[in-house]
Amino acid sequence: MTNQGINQGGPVEPVLQWGRSDFERRFGVFKAGAYTNVNKLLGFMLAIFLTGGFFFAISALIQNYPQIKVATDAFLRPTNLYTTIPCTLFFFWAMAMLFVKSRKVKFQARALELSIVPEDPDFFLNETSARPVLENLRAMVDHPRHFILLKRIDTSLANLQNIGEIRDVAAVMKNQSENDEEQVASSYILPNAMVWAVPILGFIGTVLGLSTAIGEFANTISSGTNIEEIKANLSGVTAGLSTAFETTLVALVFALIIQLYLNYLQSIESEFLDECNEYCHVHVISKLRSSQHAALVQPTAYNQGAAPLGVAQAPYTQAAAPVQQPPEEPPAPQYPHNS
Repeated sequence: MTNQGINQGGPVEPVLQWGRSDFERRFGVFKAGAYTNVNKLLGFMLAIFLTGGFFFAISALIQNYPQIKVATDAFLRPTNLYTTIPCTLFFFWAMAMLFVKSRKVKFQARALELSIVPEDPDFFLNETSARPVLENLRAMVDHPRHFILLKRIDTSLANLQNIGEIRDVAAVMKNQSENDEEQVASSYILPNAMVWAVPILGFIGTVLGLSTAIGEFANTISSGTNIEEIKANLSGVTAGLSTAFETTLVALVFALIIQLYLNYLQSIESEFLDECNEYCHVHVISKLRSSQHAALVQPTAYNQGAAPLGVAQAPYTQAAAPVQQPPEEPPAPQYPHNS
């Protein structure tokens, strides 16, 4: 963990700079998504570039390696292009968004290495000590609102400094944590839609291929007069069947790859959110104390010249008073008895 502590001197150069280090900001054209969200237009432009490069590459490979024609025919067969091109575009769109998202998650996780709150066990957070912690936080990054973890801490400590209610800090952090989880879940809507859309495109290719095969078979039966002519016409039937099965195969493979990568990235981002919750609990929630309590439990932390408790105080003793016995009662008088 980067040991920064509370800034006691001049300005501190930001350790994390979202404006320079965020993956989307490096392109300089598209607006970067919040937190780990990805700009959809950027993903689409990358998908167009990758799709064009993919089809160009496999077309060039056939010239040098004819043996791979069996595999490339599934993409380049003329009757398949109506399905394979959209499938490939959606595949690269989803993969590009997930790749950019993985880079953004990795950058967000760097905030966990920062030491925002002093690790001194005698340091406590209250409305007075929150101010230097906030100043230290805002000096370590270009703006906390661009980071999931730092925005939680900044919002909570700003609330503590302005209102002074310690019990509200945990509630603010809980609400912010729920908002972060909802925003992260919404960022997977489009990749999840691709997982659904790609197989649908494959099934559409299947329907088109089967309809073509059935139509060609009907023409073959009706127009064929000899066996050779029937064999020649059957090539259209087999081409339609090839389209039906090849497009489905391509779509299912693409959907499987997207789903595996999506689940892997979701698990990583879920672990990151859990680590953010743990960080906030250990470094913020557990250090909250009221001003009166902090003055009692840590007098030497704020008053360096004060003598330790008990040094200047004489032990308190009190002499025990002697125990007084109750006075003895005089004997009862004796009276003579009359006979």
